[in-house]
Amino acid sequence: MINKQQKKNQLLILAIFALTIIPFLIAWGLEKYPGLVKGTTNSGQLIIPPVTTERSDFSGFDTFSSKNLGELAGHWLIVNIIPETACNEICLEALLKSKQLRLMLNKELPRTRRVVVVFKDSASATANQWWLKDTLLSRLHRTKNPADDALFLSLLREENKLDDALIERLIGADDKEFALNSDLIRVKPSLELLKKLTDIRQGKALSDGLLFLMDPLGNLMMQYDSGFNTYKVKDDLMHLLKISQIG
Repeated sequence: MINKQQKKNQLLILAIFALTIIPFLIAWGLEKYPGLVKGTTNSGQLIIPPVTTERSDFSGFDTFSSKNLGELAGHWLIVNIIPETACNEICLEALLKSKQLRLMLNKELPRTRRVVVVFKDSASATANQWWLKDTLLSRLHRTKNPADDALFLSLLREENKLDDALIERLIGADDKEFALNSDLIRVKPSLELLKKLTDIRQGKALSDGLLFLMDPLGNLMMQYDSGFNTYKVKDDLMHLLKISQIG
């Protein structure tokens, strides 16, 4: 006769097995029935089989990120990359698109986190400009003002910096601490993760503007080339969130 503890052990084993196989079933289903995910023929590509990562593949790029690495576990991750020591217009625009994408998820937003993988060391002052621009530049689109649109395009260029006066202007009457609060977790990759990302690209470069979607178990599920359509990625991610009960 099976006692309660044996039943619990059996259920635990079944749960672990289910969590292991779910990503592969999702990938198989999406390959078999590509209509489940819209727009994959445009810019998104399923990673089949999904590529597994470990939490040890990610280390904090800075103090903020080291403190928040625990947020990676159990969430769907929207992953940008910065492959060089500079983040040019393509790179920064991709960061801003991923921020917009997450906001577009509405009630599903808490199931996700934004991550950027920084391949190479950069001066802290340089990197701080990236994070400030990621946090504040979207405010320039709120005004629908041609002058602000021009300033936005100018600040996408890395040589143009956000100084204290411009930061204060963008924050306006909002609480400064709240306005500068970032949702972007910045990480450095392990050598193993770099190899996995390179292998996924199948000979294509790990270039500025790439985007990846990762499930809560650490499986890289989809990739998008630079210039990706935010709305199409949102449709894909919403379908993945819908058919998955994890995260």
